[in-house]
Amino acid sequence: MNQLIITETEIRQSNALTNARFEYSELQLDLFFFMLSRLRKTQESLVYQLNVKELSALTSKQYHLPYLLLATEGMMSRVFSTTTEKSIKQLSMFQRIEYLTGTGIIEFELTNHILPHLFHLKDNFTSFGLAAALRLTSKYAKRIYPLCSQWKDLGETKKYDIQDFKKTLGLLDAKGNEKLKLFKDFRVNVLDVSVKQINEHTELHVSYKLEKVGRSVKNIIFTVKSQALSETIPFDLVATTPTLPGVQQSHYDNAARVLDELRITDAKHRQTIMASAAHVAEVNRYNHDLKTGKVKPTRNAGGLLLVRLGLVTPKTAPPVA
Repeated sequence: MNQLIITETEIRQSNALTNARFEYSELQLDLFFFMLSRLRKTQESLVYQLNVKELSALTSKQYHLPYLLLATEGMMSRVFSTTTEKSIKQLSMFQRIEYLTGTGIIEFELTNHILPHLFHLKDNFTSFGLAAALRLTSKYAKRIYPLCSQWKDLGETKKYDIQDFKKTLGLLDAKGNEKLKLFKDFRVNVLDVSVKQINEHTELHVSYKLEKVGRSVKNIIFTVKSQALSETIPFDLVATTPTLPGVQQSHYDNAARVLDELRITDAKHRQTIMASAAHVAEVNRYNHDLKTGKVKPTRNAGGLLLVRLGLVTPKTAPPVA
C-alpha cells in the first residue's frame, strides 16, 4: 500500500515495490537488484543493459540462458499496484526485455511510471547495501532486507500483521493457501535464516519481536541498527565514471550518506569534504571506526569528524544540527 509515513524530521513515501505482495525467485531478485544498481537519474533513456558475466562475477553464481528466459518472462508479467486516497494504480515495470545474442547482455527498457518507485527504493540502500543484497542467498532475506532498510533511520519497522507479512513474501495467497503452515517452520526457514544472512552480509543488524494474541502470533516488528560490514565488498557495483577521480562511486556515495547521518549540513564544509579524495576516504574510515568502537561515540560525532579532517579546531567545533 502506498501511504505516507510522517515523522518529525521527514516525510517519505513507502515504496510500492518494497511493500508489494509478490514472490520473486532468487534469480529474479538478483536481476532486479543488479538492474537497480544501474539506475541513473541523469540518464534520459529508459534502456539499461546488464552484463550477465558481471553479475556472475559479483555473486559467484552461474546463470544459464533457459533459466534467465523463464525468470525475465515472469518479471515481464508482474503488475504492481499503488493505492492513494484518489486512485488505485496498476503499473508495469518493463516495456521490453531483450537478449542480445552472443554478447551476454540483457537489455531492459523500463516504463516511465515505474521509475519514481525504483529510484525511491534505490535511495533506501547504500551502494554497499546493494552489493550486499546480491550476496544474500535466501529469497526471503532479499525481500526482508529492503523492508528493514526503509526503517533504518527510525530503528524499528512498523508493526506487520503476520498474515499480511506472509502474503508480502508470497507465502500465503488470496485463497488462504499457505506454504509453511506451521509457524515453527516459518520462523526457522524464513525469519531466522533471513536475519542471520542480513546480519552477516549487510550494513544492517536486525532482530525481530513477535506479539501474540492468545496462543497465536499476531504481529511482527523488526529492530534495525546500522553496523560495520562484517566483510569487505571487493567491487564497485556502479560501473560508471566516478564523481571524484580516484574514488570509487560507492565510497563517494557512502561518504555523502555519512555526512547526512552525522548532520553535517554546512554547504562549505560538505563541498570541501566531497571535493577531496583524501577527505572522502577519511569520512569512510571514521564511520567504520565509529561503528566498530575504535572511536567512542560522542554527543557531537559530526563535530569530531570535522576536527579530524582539519576543517575546525577542537575549541570551535560547531554544534551539529
